[in-house]
Amino acid sequence: MKKNSKIFVAGHNGMVGSAILRNLFSKGFTNIITKNSKELDLINQQSVATFFELEKPEFVFLAAAKVGGIHANNVYRADFLYQNLMIQNNVIHQAYLHKVEKLLFLGSSCIYPKLAPQPLKEEYLLTGLLEETNEPYAIAKISGIKMCEAYRDQYGCNFISAMPTNLYGLNDNYHPENSHVLPALIRRFHEAKLNSKEEVVIWGDGTPLREFLYSDDLADALVYLMENYNEKMFVNIGYGTDLSIGELAELICKTVEFTGKISYDRTKPNGTPRKLMDSSRLFNTGWNPKTTLEEGIKLAYQDFLSKENQIGR
Repeated sequence: MKKNSKIFVAGHNGMVGSAILRNLFSKGFTNIITKNSKELDLINQQSVATFFELEKPEFVFLAAAKVGGIHANNVYRADFLYQNLMIQNNVIHQAYLHKVEKLLFLGSSCIYPKLAPQPLKEEYLLTGLLEETNEPYAIAKISGIKMCEAYRDQYGCNFISAMPTNLYGLNDNYHPENSHVLPALIRRFHEAKLNSKEEVVIWGDGTPLREFLYSDDLADALVYLMENYNEKMFVNIGYGTDLSIGELAELICKTVEFTGKISYDRTKPNGTPRKLMDSSRLFNTGWNPKTTLEEGIKLAYQDFLSKENQIGR
C-alpha cells in the first residue's frame, strides 16, 4: 500500500476496525474511506454495489461483522449466520467486480473444530465438528475464508484471510449479555465494586483455557499482512500463550480492585475447552505482539471507565 492508496475499512466503528484506523493513521496513510451503517448497509447488495462503483477502493479491510459472546451466539443464531454471510458475500464479490488490488477478510478462532488438537494450526480447519453454541457464526466465517480462496483460484484475486484469537481492547462491547468474556468480566467486577457486592458469579467452572490478544496488536498484524502476505492459506493471529477463565477473572478482579470473592455457576456452559492458536506461520515472518495481558487489561479498564456513562444497560 502506498501512503495515498485508497483504503476502505469496513466496520471502522467496531473495536477491530477502529484499531485498524489508528494503526493506518499512525503509519501515515491518508486516503482512508469509512462509512457507518446508516451511510452504507453492508447487508444490502445494491448499496454495496453502488458504494464500490462510486468509491473504487484499492485495498479493503473487511472487519465488519455481527459479533457477540456465548449467549448472543446461541440465542441469535439466524441473525449471526444471515448477516455475516450477507456482509462478506457483498463486499468480497464487489471487490472482485471492481478489481480491488487486495482484500483482507477477518475471521475468528471459532472456525476450528471443538475438539481439535492444541494449539490450533491452520490445517485443522474442517477436520471435525464445531462448538454448538457458535456454530452459525463459525460457518459464516468458514464460508468467508473459502470465498476468498475460490475467488483467488477462479479469478486470480489477491484476497487473503486472517483468523484472530479472542480479542479485547479500546472501543470494546461491554453489554451485560451480548459481550465477550473479558469485557463482560470487566463490567461485572466494576459494577460489583461500585455496589459493594460480596461476590461475582462466573459462567461455567473456570477451567476453559483462552488466549487473548490486544486489539491494537491485531491491527498492527493486519496492516503488516496487507503489506507483506499474499498467500492462499489463511493466517492465525494469536498472542502465543493462554490462561484459564478462572485466572483471567483473578487478573481482572485485581485490576478493578474488587475485594469480594469469585464463585462459579456450573449450570452454565463452558464453551470450547481450549482455544490456543498456533501463530507460528505469522511469528516466523518477523511479526510479534507487543502488549502483555496485564498491560492490555489496564488499558481496556481505563477505556471502560472513560465511556461508563455511555454504555447501555
